[in-house]
Amino acid sequence: MSAVTTHVLDAALGRPAAGIAVRLEGADLRADGVTDADGRVGDLGPDELPAGDYRLTFDTGAYFAAQGTDTFYPRVQITFRIADPAQHHHVPLLLSPFAYSTYRGS
Repeated sequence: MSAVTTHVLDAALGRPAAGIAVRLEGADLRADGVTDADGRVGDLGPDELPAGDYRLTFDTGAYFAAQGTDTFYPRVQITFRIADPAQHHHVPLLLSPFAYSTYRGS
């Protein structure tokens, strides 16, 4: 399993958000994935990452455009810190066309 995983839930529709392109970046790392039918990206970069700051970028504009829905956020970027490289880091995104939230998952 990747050191960092994510999933996206479409809070407005009450279901997983499939087909969202996701990019993980940090230091010398760049990894790309796409959310599956369950809204998850489980294979996103290596299974171990050094301590440091990382960024997840979600292409929410393309997701909403495919649904014919306007959005205020064409892209969501979440910057987070890995302090303990031995821990797994799960970063969920709760999404709607005009709001989003995130938290440190398990």
